[in-house]
Amino acid sequence: MKRTATNLLLRTQRHAPAGLISRVADCCFWFGRYLERAESTARQLQATSSLALDGELGARQCWQPVVIVAGEEESFRARFGDEAFSDGDKVQYLLVWDEQCWVSLVRSVGAARENARSVREVLSGDVWETVNELYLYLQDDLGRQTWLDRRDDFYRRVRQMTQLALGLMRSTMLHDTALDFIWLGVMLERTNQTARLLDVHHHAFAAAEGQERRAHQVIETAVWLTLLRACSGLEPFMKSHSGRVSPDTVATFLVTDARFPRSITYSLHAAYERFAYIRPPEDIGLPGGDALAMLARLDAWVASLPEGLPDLHGILTYIVNETTRIAATIGGELLGYQDSSQA
Repeated sequence: MKRTATNLLLRTQRHAPAGLISRVADCCFWFGRYLERAESTARQLQATSSLALDGELGARQCWQPVVIVAGEEESFRARFGDEAFSDGDKVQYLLVWDEQCWVSLVRSVGAARENARSVREVLSGDVWETVNELYLYLQDDLGRQTWLDRRDDFYRRVRQMTQLALGLMRSTMLHDTALDFIWLGVMLERTNQTARLLDVHHHAFAAAEGQERRAHQVIETAVWLTLLRACSGLEPFMKSHSGRVSPDTVATFLVTDARFPRSITYSLHAAYERFAYIRPPEDIGLPGGDALAMLARLDAWVASLPEGLPDLHGILTYIVNETTRIAATIGGELLGYQDSSQA
């Protein structure tokens, strides 16, 4: 990832006297993305581990989707062979400890800590200590031994530490441009992760139509409950849908329910609001206009989706591709990347 030599001064309407150079903005943006990615990975692994213990679903049906959501399917198959998708321990090791896997927990937390260290001056002491503690936990024998002996405890610890860091940012830091960039990264990553996770599960069941799918309604329900747990959405869904679980109701909830903070609608609009603080739409002379316009169009498009979400796979694929393009454009316009495709 190449960066230009010049630094870009960014200002917001809320905090006009304060500026942020592009190097700091870049680290804040990626700190948020890596922290959210680590939390999402831990949630998915914890939920899938519980699903695998039920014994109703084959090991491959449980673990291959996790690798696909992580974007590591081709690499995993090339390194370990096709049969390894049935090996839950191998999949979990890849996504927790493997340094060659760019989305593993150890890589994501390490990258989050490195970005936090680079902008230590804009973070609160509480946030830095929490992220550093999580990093040391993964580097220490205690973390690895907990993963070996009490895997659910391990994933819960990672989730709690990342969630604590996210909460501390909102309660112990100035709500200024630095936090706006962090939260923009968090919300774009959350949008992308939710879309990927839902697409993999929904597409897999759609492909199974006609293959005794209806004969396994109990298994299907278990999988959708696991998906909701992987998005921390089980309790909110049950409260709003009176316990009626189906592919359509789960998909609609995770895409369109603006009350749920991990839904695509909520996360995408929150990302737009943060970006609008950083780069107000009316200030046409400031850089970042293309990325802001792209995000505004995607936000409006998702908000206008018809009921029933026809062609859900197409909708989710478009959201994943567009959030990736938006992040790359932000990199080119605001963060100093010479090649925005590398953002």
